[in-house]
Amino acid sequence: MLLIYSQKDSNRLQYTLKTLFRDILGIDFNHTTNKDEFLKYQGPKLNYSPKSFSKEVFFCSHNLLFEHDIDNSEINTIEFEGSKALFPVKDEKSFLPFDPFAASFYMLSRYEEYLPHKKDEHGRFHAHESIAWKNRFLKKPVVNIWASHIKKILQKRFKGLKFRKRKFRFIPTYDIDIAFSYRSKGLVRTAGGYLTDLYYRRWNDLVLRTKAITGISSDPYDTFSYQINLHKRFNLDAIYFILFGSYSKYDKNISVNNKRYQHLIKHLSDYAKVGIHPSYVAQDDFEQLKKEVSKLSTVLKREVKDSRQHYLRLDLPSTYRNLQAMEITNDYTMGFAAEPGFRAGTCDPFYFFDLDLDTETKLKVHPFTIMDGTLIDYQKIKPHDAKEVIKPLIEEVKAVDGTFISLWHNHSLNPDSIYGDWRKVYEELVEIALGQEKEDSDE
Repeated sequence: MLLIYSQKDSNRLQYTLKTLFRDILGIDFNHTTNKDEFLKYQGPKLNYSPKSFSKEVFFCSHNLLFEHDIDNSEINTIEFEGSKALFPVKDEKSFLPFDPFAASFYMLSRYEEYLPHKKDEHGRFHAHESIAWKNRFLKKPVVNIWASHIKKILQKRFKGLKFRKRKFRFIPTYDIDIAFSYRSKGLVRTAGGYLTDLYYRRWNDLVLRTKAITGISSDPYDTFSYQINLHKRFNLDAIYFILFGSYSKYDKNISVNNKRYQHLIKHLSDYAKVGIHPSYVAQDDFEQLKKEVSKLSTVLKREVKDSRQHYLRLDLPSTYRNLQAMEITNDYTMGFAAEPGFRAGTCDPFYFFDLDLDTETKLKVHPFTIMDGTLIDYQKIKPHDAKEVIKPLIEEVKAVDGTFISLWHNHSLNPDSIYGDWRKVYEELVEIALGQEKEDSDE
């Protein structure tokens, strides 16, 4: 058993120790503020305080974990072993030249998102406002890397100390913003679609619309059989997030009362986990969120426990408090729309710490690493160049034996999309994640 000493205790400290040691490193620990108890202890031990006692494993502490306010002071960074680190320390006796505990808490708690910042057009914390993007470590799971530094130090000093063996995981997730391009839109929306096609002389769209509605051909957004077959082929456990709100400017899915749409949702739930995709409107309207969760639960005939915000509209802490009020236990929104990478500095699930209330919650946050819309809409990357972005991210997660979560949309898997063959890109992503990547040909 590892014994950890600190001069003071705090909720921030306990949360950080639990996340790093139990959840990431897989090792049990006890904590004490009693100096005599620490000095007498004969087993593996670690001193996290401002000063070293003698020759024990020592990490010089920053004040962050023992404060209660949210401070807008500048955060310094340093280069360390090929990556960046926060909260550098000057004590030469410290086993690391930075405070890995304060740094991890800063990233995991999303401390910077509580500070004054400029929001984007959808009210989101923009990737380019983040310390990770500004200091070029957004594409590194730094919390996992910092944890690995601690592990190496402890393993070197205490030969018998056992850590849980970690294993890389890949979880494909999908947001169903618009289940069908043409089908099941209702009389008014269908008529409007035809009129728009005629007005702009989009004859090809008019033909495709007619074929899909009449059943002559499949709807271009109906790629669900393909997805299910892919999951069976590779033995994947997927998660679907269903937009189940009323029609609005940014919420354009099929009517929640449409039988075909409800049948699709039930069908998907036979093969994968299904969660709520709270509508754009629901982000600012708790009563609307309640309605959407209740309606989806009725269709599924079971409680809804998983969620991801539409448009990734995450505003801390209000969004997560609302989800907890609806007894949602898992959220998958933690990622940026404009940039791929590790918004919270980790590829592992972690519990949300409500910084305002100074408490760890029961809501587990599952960060995703990459989204198709980031590559297509924000970065305008061509399909043949996507692998250069995707592969290094997967390799970063594999290097720390973490969890790689992708976010894709059903409409992006249409092989005839005007944006190019993103279905092929997705298949490459799956193959790379599962270690079944084909070698590039010389042709």
